[in-house]
Amino acid sequence: MKVVAYSAKAFEKELLAKFNHKKHDITLISNPLSLETIEYALDKDAVLVFTNDDVSAPIVNKLADLGVKYIATRSTGTDHIDKQAAQKRGVKIENVPGYSPQAIAEHSVAMAMCLSRHLIQSSIRGRKFDFQLDGLTGFNFYGKTVGIIGLGNVGLATASIYIGLGCRILGYDVNYPKTLHSIEKTPLNELISQSDIISLHVPLTADTKYMIGMEEIETMKTGVMLINTARGGLINTEAALKGIENGKIAYLGIDVYEHEKSLFFEDHHDDEIKDPLLEKLMAFPNVLVTPHQAFLTDEALGQIAEQTIKNLDLWALNDQKENFAGAGRL
Repeated sequence: MKVVAYSAKAFEKELLAKFNHKKHDITLISNPLSLETIEYALDKDAVLVFTNDDVSAPIVNKLADLGVKYIATRSTGTDHIDKQAAQKRGVKIENVPGYSPQAIAEHSVAMAMCLSRHLIQSSIRGRKFDFQLDGLTGFNFYGKTVGIIGLGNVGLATASIYIGLGCRILGYDVNYPKTLHSIEKTPLNELISQSDIISLHVPLTADTKYMIGMEEIETMKTGVMLINTARGGLINTEAALKGIENGKIAYLGIDVYEHEKSLFFEDHHDDEIKDPLLEKLMAFPNVLVTPHQAFLTDEALGQIAEQTIKNLDLWALNDQKENFAGAGRL
């Protein structure tokens, strides 16, 4: 199968080669998929994409015109792909549904702990040989109420860490798992109003877009901690900024940002004009922003690469069966 992988990072190349075993002819492109780079997909059977690639309807239609039959995203989420356009053009889509939930969960809790103990400020001071303790008082997680929104693999893995820290866990999901262990099944509005820490672990859909807006923030406890390692569009960032400014949100940790496309995964240090909303957020010492790196562990990257190649293998096998069946009919 002829394949082009867009947004290919250096840390992915060796892993893709390892699991590919030279079965597929894969061209690695560091640039993201866009109208400017789409010609690399000419005569390819499949494209490999990532979360910040442009896989909107115009791109999907152009890919189909170029002969692409398959789109494999190296992510769990598929909200960046126009699935209706793909269905209309007969382009099949596959994702990586089950890679290392512990990687995301651990990053989520690490952000919470970093914020709680003011580690960023402490590190900045220490590098200047300022070892004063003023303003660095944190809080114990033991005994705190943590609200987990989304009880899939990542949400459950996150809950288990907080359970180990001695927290009370409230959980909400539209489809609750059969076993909740020490998680209390809680309506969303109650979870939002009762939690000291709120952690988001749901996909971005029409129903979850801006599920955390001004109305929800106003019902939260004053001094709440809000953590998002899922999708940026779950939070209305303007509302979150207001929550930071008025003191309702005491800590904000985001590994994702609603306007991250064409921003995250690239160096914008020398840009004359930077994202003004993100600049305002990051000016606050109680805000931690990481560049969509929760998945970035050796274990997770290996699982992503392995599953991506398996997706290609299955498509190639189906193509062989269809060609064989077609030859048989002749």
